[in-house]
Amino acid sequence: MTAINRTTLREQVVDKLRAAILDGTFRPGEKMAEVELAAQFGVSRGTVREAMRTLHNSGLLQGEERNSLHVRRLTGAEIAELFDVRAALEGHAVVAIMASPEHDAMIDALEARLPEIEAGLSYAEKFEVDLRFHEELCRLSGNATLLGMWTSIKDLMRVAVVSGPDESGTSLMTKAHHQPIIDAMRTGDPGRARAALAQHMAAAAEVWNNKADA
Repeated sequence: MTAINRTTLREQVVDKLRAAILDGTFRPGEKMAEVELAAQFGVSRGTVREAMRTLHNSGLLQGEERNSLHVRRLTGAEIAELFDVRAALEGHAVVAIMASPEHDAMIDALEARLPEIEAGLSYAEKFEVDLRFHEELCRLSGNATLLGMWTSIKDLMRVAVVSGPDESGTSLMTKAHHQPIIDAMRTGDPGRARAALAQHMAAAAEVWNNKADA
């Protein structure tokens, strides 16, 4: 990591720290050293403190502020809870889309956003492609509160999946793994679509839950 320029300092430090956490530079459980980070980035300790507070609020860091903030380590139980919450939010989004008079066009738009995992992408980049599909699902629901709640846990999703990369999880990020959600929505049966979404989330939870407890 290199020093950064003086514009939007807090946002830049947040982005640098988030990237370092997700690419494994900072490992789960590692303590964040405010003084060293300030020197490394060439910014004040107050700027680093504000950035770490942002990451603490988003769930990437945990501990007592100012003294012992460290990289979040999610347990298997916490990962299971996270995917349960996602299943609830995205299941509601699926039903809302299907109830819309424009449901056919909306499902077409969602299908166009199915994850396309290109060769050469890093594990984190693959997961971002996956996330964009699910974010679009929530956006198309038209429920701003739902989308806001989903967005608020994006960093937790990232730390659950990306901080311990294992290429075996890549199969869960593919177009083929997401297609059953679209197919179920096209049946016009909300219960079937919600079940397909729940099954999708359960499969992901099982994989990353096992990795957390390994």
